[in-house]
Amino acid sequence: MTKLLLGSALALAAMSGGAFAEGHGVSACIITKTDTNPFFVKMREGATAKAEELGITLNSYAGKVDGDNESQVAAIETCIANGAKGILLTASDTSGIVPVVQQARDAGILVIALDTPLDPIDAADMTFATDNFLAGELIGQWAAASLGDAAADAKIAMLDLDVSQPTVGVLRDQGFLQGFGIDLGDPDKWGDETDPRIVGHDVTQGNEEGGRKAMENLLATDPFINVVYTINEPAAAGAFEALKSVGRENDVLIVSVDGGCPGVQNVADGVIGATSQQYPLLMASKGIEAIAAWASDGTKPQATEGKDFFDTGVALITDAPADGIESLDSAKGAELCWG
Repeated sequence: MTKLLLGSALALAAMSGGAFAEGHGVSACIITKTDTNPFFVKMREGATAKAEELGITLNSYAGKVDGDNESQVAAIETCIANGAKGILLTASDTSGIVPVVQQARDAGILVIALDTPLDPIDAADMTFATDNFLAGELIGQWAAASLGDAAADAKIAMLDLDVSQPTVGVLRDQGFLQGFGIDLGDPDKWGDETDPRIVGHDVTQGNEEGGRKAMENLLATDPFINVVYTINEPAAAGAFEALKSVGRENDVLIVSVDGGCPGVQNVADGVIGATSQQYPLLMASKGIEAIAAWASDGTKPQATEGKDFFDTGVALITDAPADGIESLDSAKGAELCWG
């Protein structure tokens, strides 16, 4: 049985109440992929609330769109120039951002990757994230179990993030395929699998319009697609609209990752069959606490035992539970969404 990691997330949430010395004179930055995706909005909310609690001045930056590395590089350079003690970063280009991250670390700034590991992962001082491979694996297992014997003849559309293949997109994609029972090629990239059940991959930029276009493209390749993996819930919503436009909204399984409040509602409404819930507010608040500790006495955060990152938990959310796969229903998911 898949081990549910929600408990670790709740335990970490309880730990968040730990006291830190007030961060007088301490400034920090949070740099997200965009400032419109609800996931990153919630992440900024978590960081802002914790920074206010600890007396840290927080400056927020974002790329113009998912994939905008240039704006994120400029933001890090600004944070260095302004003497920030720490940077929380969700990188659009997980390898392209590494040189300027190293400049920040050389300047004595603690750099914590949120949600999306850098490539290599140790390019940041620490990563606070969902186990993204497990998040993908859970929805892959659920999709295969839901189809039963029909999984052997599935036609799968893979709606990924960006052609640069940031780590978060690769991990979720490859986790889904492994969970579904598909042999991986190189697990560090997507698109090299040979299983005939994969109709194809397309990219969405993690937004609804991108999801709609990618779904249209893959339906043109094979109109009989019956399983859709999506990098996140905005992309899933776009895929659903494309399917609805051709009358296929009721006979295709859509699975996703995020577990945001709108996405959980889409589970309840039958738009998404199952999603893996992650906890961006917790990622961000723990990140700010780590910056406060670094500013106070030079302490660096430690990885979860047995992993190379700080695991903030994941839970499968579905109203159609599958045998052997632990899950929560959408009502519980709505209580927990993005805590």
